[in-house]
Amino acid sequence: PAAHAQVNADAAKALAAKHLCLACHKVEGKLVGPAYRDIANKYQGVAEAQAKLIAKIKKGGQGVWGQVPMPPMYVPDENLKTIVAWILGSAPVPVAGAPVIAKR
Repeated sequence: PAAHAQVNADAAKALAAKHLCLACHKVEGKLVGPAYRDIANKYQGVAEAQAKLIAKIKKGGQGVWGQVPMPPMYVPDENLKTIVAWILGSAPVPVAGAPVIAKR
């Protein structure tokens, strides 16, 4: 998680745009694919989350987030690591004084 905080969000978003990720995804709210915030929340605390998402993006898939398939994406590894770290870092940060809702 600490590594995700070190990603330059603007640079990562620019890479996501360059590699057409933003044609189907956005940070908040579903577009064609799930929102990055939803992905971050789903994988929060999952061992090897970054490696799993990198493999998923490279291979493509269907059925985890609905029936619309995601084709395999051909993104250089260094760019992909930056994009995935940014995605995983987009989970909501608790606001001071806000109630905490436990996951069940």
